[in-house]
Amino acid sequence: MSLRHIDPKQRGFLIVNSHPAGAAAAVSRMWDRIPPRADGSAPVVLLLGHSAGYGLAALLTGLRRHGIRGVGVAYEGAETERRTASAGWYRTAEAARLAAEAGCDFAFVNTDAFSAKGKDEVLALVERRFGKVDHLIYSLAAPRRTDPETGTVHHSVIKPLGAPYEAPALDFSDGRPKVTSVRLEAGTEDEKHATEQVMGGGDWRLWVQALAERGLLAAGFSTVALTYIGSELTSPIYRQGTIGAAKEHLEGTAGQLNAGVLAGRGRARAVVTGAAVTQASSAIPSIALYTTFLRTVLGEDFRTTDQQAAELWDQLLGNTPLVTDAEGRVRLDGWELDARVQDQVRALWADPQAGLDRSAAGAEWFMGQIRELYGWGLDGVDYDRAVETSIAWPEA
Repeated sequence: MSLRHIDPKQRGFLIVNSHPAGAAAAVSRMWDRIPPRADGSAPVVLLLGHSAGYGLAALLTGLRRHGIRGVGVAYEGAETERRTASAGWYRTAEAARLAAEAGCDFAFVNTDAFSAKGKDEVLALVERRFGKVDHLIYSLAAPRRTDPETGTVHHSVIKPLGAPYEAPALDFSDGRPKVTSVRLEAGTEDEKHATEQVMGGGDWRLWVQALAERGLLAAGFSTVALTYIGSELTSPIYRQGTIGAAKEHLEGTAGQLNAGVLAGRGRARAVVTGAAVTQASSAIPSIALYTTFLRTVLGEDFRTTDQQAAELWDQLLGNTPLVTDAEGRVRLDGWELDARVQDQVRALWADPQAGLDRSAAGAEWFMGQIRELYGWGLDGVDYDRAVETSIAWPEA
């Protein structure tokens, strides 16, 4: 037992401690939003990056609506004397509880999914407990990756390519939203390459190959990796920058898998999601301001991650037709890139300070979403009481 009274340690968009009851409440709230089981398919799923963002939404939606079985993989920090466990740790514990309550056979592994050891551990569990895999969902995000073949440690960077980037950004450093300006120098070819090695399709390819080599691909196997395109407003720092290069690498990997190891045995696709407030996206300059304006324009029509995950599952399982583009990517972002929506966002962006003045509610919503990522600011949670912080990782 480890009862603690904890307060958020926050600096801007960075919060270094998590509230276990709040993190659990966030998971339960998403679970309750998801319509109950739509079919009895119960496919076997390997979900890489289950503890946050779209990965968490895909997990909860898959469990709640389709009774998925399988294994989720994340790499989360345990509690220490100085810090709570990570929010993803606490979210996983709550997700495991809900899965068990719903009668779903789903296991959770805390390991470095980039490593050969991690792959061996996970695939041994899959083989022993579930047999062949119907769907692999790749939703990993990390700042660095060690190449398992060379031992080289690659670090991703968030930089433009070709020219410096200067644009308005949202600043919460003093607790109140304000517009500032951000400038980043152009990334180098080495930095671009390193970011591709971390966030591109190299590790996705290794996972699919490992499944194939172990004979774990079910008939009709499918795999998807999550990507993002976004608006022309953020394109210089995202789609045309180092991260965008990595996403193009990821998307290109789908075609390589289809022509190679999956030929005649399955299908790989990239899935273009819409905007979301995640720990990863909040670190990208200007994305916070853009998302604030997008929320201001859309209001409650802003599509949540679980709403998008529901669309993805229905398409993966054949309940609705696939919505794809000319490159074969599944598109879940039509609501964001609608021309009328983007015109209104562009009008706010043209005068960022005036846009923020009109978007006060959107800015507060954005900051509230950031706090919820770490379990803070949720209705019904008593933050004045001491809370149990030593929560075990679910046994696999």
